[in-house]
Amino acid sequence: MRTNELFRVWAVRHRVVGLVVTCGLLVGAQTLVAHHAGTMFSDETKEISGTVKEFQFTNPHSWIQVMVETKPGVPPQEWSVEWGSPNQLGRRGIRPSTFKPGAKVTMRIRPMRDGSPAGGFVGAKFADGATVGSWE
Repeated sequence: MRTNELFRVWAVRHRVVGLVVTCGLLVGAQTLVAHHAGTMFSDETKEISGTVKEFQFTNPHSWIQVMVETKPGVPPQEWSVEWGSPNQLGRRGIRPSTFKPGAKVTMRIRPMRDGSPAGGFVGAKFADGATVGSWE
């Protein structure tokens, strides 16, 4: 092959590789945006009160498990409250010890649209009056 033909083959191969990489990035970006859309949460806020069972300060999202009293004589229901990553929360002063097991707490959450006992964290107020997040 002549130099000119070799250059054309090289250029076509690089264009094909570039196209494949670009398509892969676009597909990955859609998945990332869909994952972080938050459409599973209601636009309205709801208050739940109970006892902290566990604070899972882990990537990619932290979770707070809260045992919520629903009716007298009925066992408490476990609620899962999703929050940000440890990196995001740490920059706001949140630590693994912020939600201690056994602590009494009232939380404002954006509940799941499907009615399951879970939601996105908005704010929390502890029995001693301390607040975390958006609590006004």
